[in-house]
Amino acid sequence: MNKEITIGKRTISKASPVFVVAELSANHNQDYGRALEIIHAAAQAGADAVKLQTYTADSITLDCDDPCFQINEGTIWDGTTLYKLYSQAYTPWEWQPRLIEEANKLGMECFSSPFDFTSVDFLEKLNVPAFKIASYEITDIPLIRRAARLHKPMIFATGVAYPEDIERALCVCRQEGNEDVILLKCVSSYPTPYEEVNLNMIPALADTYDCLTGISDHTMGSIVSAASVALGVKMVEKHLTLRRSDGGPDGAFSMEPEEFAQMVRDIRIMEKATGSSSYHLTKTQELERGDCRSLFVVEDIPAGETLTARNIRSIRPADGLHTMYYEEVLGKKAKTFLKKGTPLQWELIN
Repeated sequence: MNKEITIGKRTISKASPVFVVAELSANHNQDYGRALEIIHAAAQAGADAVKLQTYTADSITLDCDDPCFQINEGTIWDGTTLYKLYSQAYTPWEWQPRLIEEANKLGMECFSSPFDFTSVDFLEKLNVPAFKIASYEITDIPLIRRAARLHKPMIFATGVAYPEDIERALCVCRQEGNEDVILLKCVSSYPTPYEEVNLNMIPALADTYDCLTGISDHTMGSIVSAASVALGVKMVEKHLTLRRSDGGPDGAFSMEPEEFAQMVRDIRIMEKATGSSSYHLTKTQELERGDCRSLFVVEDIPAGETLTARNIRSIRPADGLHTMYYEEVLGKKAKTFLKKGTPLQWELIN
């Protein structure tokens, strides 16, 4: 898979800054003005992009109360049906062109998750710069093929994926000539317990599938997102709301604007701190080497007197001979008077 991917005006690669995405999801609470507020909050918090979700309840499930359509898996949505949840959570399609335009005006990219053929076709008309396939859709091969053949970057959440699901999805992309793929480490639990995150899977995803990686983080707080940077992610996606107390289907596990801004700062700090894997000293470290230990005269030594453990020691700074010569210099004689505090050098002894 390609190691340099362009989403709108942003390039994502191993050498690029982490691509930070604010997920609007259902946090608009069916209020267009609120959706705009969240987009503005995302820009102010330092997001690179906003992500939408493009579906209707009818395009994602059936209006049916049979047991298999009931939500009762220990989630924050237990007690309702899939249809009722998605009827409440969907983002009206007539909003989406304007939301994309607003995000672009604010200097951010804006893309979406399609959930059926009609949403892929709708988003293609809007010329979104990428498609994200949600965790539960990674098994939808026809959907993946429909999006992949448009040759835009494909971002896959892997929250409920078996290895064979990931391989099938990537195989479809390759068949369609699309190798612009990012795999997101994800746990489809809202919020995700920290002990279920398994960040160590991130480099395994990169190595196994030879692609760029990211994280779709549903934990509370920013520590998991920031820590993932040290493991090589190049994309971080996090839900954003105005206030968790405002409620809504996704509000309870979403970040508030000041928290999102702190996360972005943490990510940028981690980028600086992670640095390079090659072993070399920075300019600062090279300067600090001047404080390493070396061999010094620690007592006045008259000319012709023998160097001993009493008058020669390893001390800071590094102006004298390297300490590896300590045993070798003991027993040698001073050529001239050596004053206490003199850095020991070969030309001073014989």
